[in-house]
Amino acid sequence: MEYIRVFDMLKIGVGPSSSHTLGPWRSAQKFTQHLLEQNYRARISQIQVHLYGSLALTGKGHATDKAILLGLGGWDPVTIQAEEIEAALHQMHHNKQVMLWGVQPIPFDLDKDLFFQKTFLDYHPNGLTFTAYEAGKVLTQQTYFSVGGGFIVQEHLTEHQNNTSLPQVPFPYSSGEALLAHCRKQGASIAQIAMANESVFNTPEEIDEQIRAIWQVMRDSAYEGCHSEGVLPGGLAVKRRAFHLHQLLIKDTPYTGVEDWISAIRSTEIKFKEILKWVSCIALSINEVNAAMGKVVTAPTNGSAGVIPAVLFYYLVIDNHDANLDEIKEFLLVSATIGSIFKQGATISAALGGCQAEIGVSAAMAAAGLTSVSGGSPQQVLMAAEIAMEHHLGLTCDPIQGLVQIPCIERNSMGAIKAINAATLALDADPSDAKISLDAVVKTMWETALDMNANYKETSTAGLALSVGLSDC
Repeated sequence: MEYIRVFDMLKIGVGPSSSHTLGPWRSAQKFTQHLLEQNYRARISQIQVHLYGSLALTGKGHATDKAILLGLGGWDPVTIQAEEIEAALHQMHHNKQVMLWGVQPIPFDLDKDLFFQKTFLDYHPNGLTFTAYEAGKVLTQQTYFSVGGGFIVQEHLTEHQNNTSLPQVPFPYSSGEALLAHCRKQGASIAQIAMANESVFNTPEEIDEQIRAIWQVMRDSAYEGCHSEGVLPGGLAVKRRAFHLHQLLIKDTPYTGVEDWISAIRSTEIKFKEILKWVSCIALSINEVNAAMGKVVTAPTNGSAGVIPAVLFYYLVIDNHDANLDEIKEFLLVSATIGSIFKQGATISAALGGCQAEIGVSAAMAAAGLTSVSGGSPQQVLMAAEIAMEHHLGLTCDPIQGLVQIPCIERNSMGAIKAINAATLALDADPSDAKISLDAVVKTMWETALDMNANYKETSTAGLALSVGLSDC
């Protein structure tokens, strides 16, 4: 695996799923770019899309169909505004057409041109094929795989071709031990190694700007979730809980908006029970926004988008009231670096590895970031990540009705609490006494993923999804 950038591990996107929403959205964009590059624009008369495997089994609950429409229609998941989504989808449904590149109308009827195929393609459980026609004949066909975290791979291209033109970084790594070797040799922290690598792509000022953008979306989605009432869409009638929990915690503490909200939280009563509630509240709030197709940070996936922000909020509110962009940057750089090790050595796709690949990896990332900003050594950072993942091994993905709601939303709060505990244990430990390395747990996670029954990998055909029916909810 080639170097994975920090801002590939942490991406701004639209919920509810990085692999089932963001990945197909990006695939649709890539297909429309292919049409332009091949000069097919004037020849297209029809487009059809086939979804395979997990994308077909849980695609409607994960808004895969909506993502494909928006991607074909020229909308971008980073820049689209929440209020634009429903209007755009309503227009495309009503007219039964998409506006390719936002300008060229093409007939597209979801009932006739989008197919849910429950068969699995060989490369990955999340496969989708786009076919463009000219007067009833196939003009071109492209197959993509959404491999987790919003990453996509095109069929028949080599790994290098799917990761085109990445420059060589000064400190490449694909394992925890390789990362530690760089830290030892350079006398550097993990954040410094990550910053040196990222500096190949952007200036320090540009990196800071991207960090600010990531943090702003994390903060804004938490604020939105804490101030939104009602029932989540999708048919399960899941009541939003972050609003009520936030009211209980914030009480009558004054604040005027998102800019002074964190300062207001800092002034509230903070005891052990309140700490647990605040962490849970932030994690729940972000994933409720995610479930409503809101804008969040894929960290490393949409289904686990609440874990890292909740732990970062914990640090800013509980541990260090003076923290600023420098600490936020260190937290996120280290988190993303650890996440890339899991992506290279295992997977961040629930369709391939179960929920251990999402909540488990996000907890490991968050534990690493918290340990680093709390003064932990690189060895303690890896130890924290290992502890967090060790206690998520084997976690299945069995979303009820294919929605990223039950048990997904609550799992974010559980993952955040485990991450904080893992960091606490690592900070008070001597890493030389550890019996299990980060690389060992990454290897074990991948082996567990391979051994796991396919029904428990984001198919909604087993576990809670099977034993709990819609009438029970």
